Amino acid sequence: MSLPTQTFRHNMSLGAASLAGNNGAAPNPEATNRKNLLLLIQLRWLAVAGQVLTILATQYWFAIPLPLAEMAGVVLFLVGLNIFSLLVLGGIRPITNTQLFVALIFDMAALTTQLYLSGGASNPFVSLYLLQITLGAALLTPRSTWILVAAASACFVFLIFLFQPIAIPHHGSDLLSLHIRGMFICFVLAAGLIVIFMTRINRNLRERDAYLADLRQRSAEEDHIVRMGLLASGAAHELGTPLATISVILSDWRQMRSLSRNRELAADVAEMQAQIERCKHIVSGILMSSGQARGEGTIRTTIRGFLDDLVEEWRTSRQPFRLEYNNDFDPDEQIVSDTALKQVIFNVFDNAQEASQHWVGVTAERQGDKLVISVRDRGPGFDEGILAALGQPYMSSKGRPGGGLGLFLVVNVMRKLGGDFSARNMEQGACVTLSLPLAALTDGDDHEA
Repeated sequence: MSLPTQTFRHNMSLGAASLAGNNGAAPNPEATNRKNLLLLIQLRWLAVAGQVLTILATQYWFAIPLPLAEMAGVVLFLVGLNIFSLLVLGGIRPITNTQLFVALIFDMAALTTQLYLSGGASNPFVSLYLLQITLGAALLTPRSTWILVAAASACFVFLIFLFQPIAIPHHGSDLLSLHIRGMFICFVLAAGLIVIFMTRINRNLRERDAYLADLRQRSAEEDHIVRMGLLASGAAHELGTPLATISVILSDWRQMRSLSRNRELAADVAEMQAQIERCKHIVSGILMSSGQARGEGTIRTTIRGFLDDLVEEWRTSRQPFRLEYNNDFDPDEQIVSDTALKQVIFNVFDNAQEASQHWVGVTAERQGDKLVISVRDRGPGFDEGILAALGQPYMSSKGRPGGGLGLFLVVNVMRKLGGDFSARNMEQGACVTLSLPLAALTDGDDHEA
């Protein structure tokens, strides 16, 4: 399968996914649930540390005896729950809303047990139920959140009637002061956890919004490419017949004695014939790139051979004043030649020549598992606005209709191949760099499928 055909099919599937996102669906619910579970694990570690500190302070600072063995068992249960959650997070199975709900129910059960062992509903830390309900409202579906509210209310009622009283060695105003200090500690703990939690949630929301905005932008750009491809293919079909007719007429003219005797007219007709043949070659290339050419087999070559032939073809057709070409790609790799990729590189060469007619520099090298092509010129360089919006359609300083489409197509084709496209200004001129993974070039099966 040729590269443009793969690109077209990918554009259609991505466009469908983008429409789903535009209708309000989350870009990736499973990934969001994994982030939420990781956040819940991190908060549980903080809760474990807070419980340990609170138990130790109550036992040894306030001199209030607590059932340390039972309360330590609850803390160990939370530690084990966190270890199990980490194993689930590292697995391949998707994280669901039900799993998050069950995790919060276990946290609520652990809190209820700790409160049962330390005075029940009279314990100032009973307000931590509100923290768990806040977590549920942010992480769960509305139905699961209301179930969590009902469970928390039932636990509160349970603690009013059933609990283990603790022996407090304070009376009168000291008891009220102790309760207020406990409420203050609970307030600080809950406020700190809520701030940490909401900060992380806001960051996740910003990342999601940025992802959706980028997805919509890519969908719009790729839809533009699909429409351009259809127009180019249709135009190529329509141009085939008139080009063939003109070619026949020119052939007839060349056989006329009156024209053959006039050397200037004969030379002009020969030049017109050559340009017609070039137009027919371009049209055939468009049809081949769109997968509509018949009887055209794929061409196996090497990266060095592909680049050498490409540069030589561009040198012959464009005739630059000076071209410095260095092919340092080593060791060589077998690839399947692709007309669309050749056209992409031609676009970059053409832009460099338009900016710097007297000198163009091209360097090809291997960097790890990538082919890196650098194209330099000695022109005025890119405007800052062009660099900031690099690859967007119709962003060009050339001032002519349709300008900027070349780089727009280059950026999108590079994106489909998993490569990178970058541009920067130098002291004199600019440098455009194409970075292509070798796997996208050497996987012949993908091209022929």
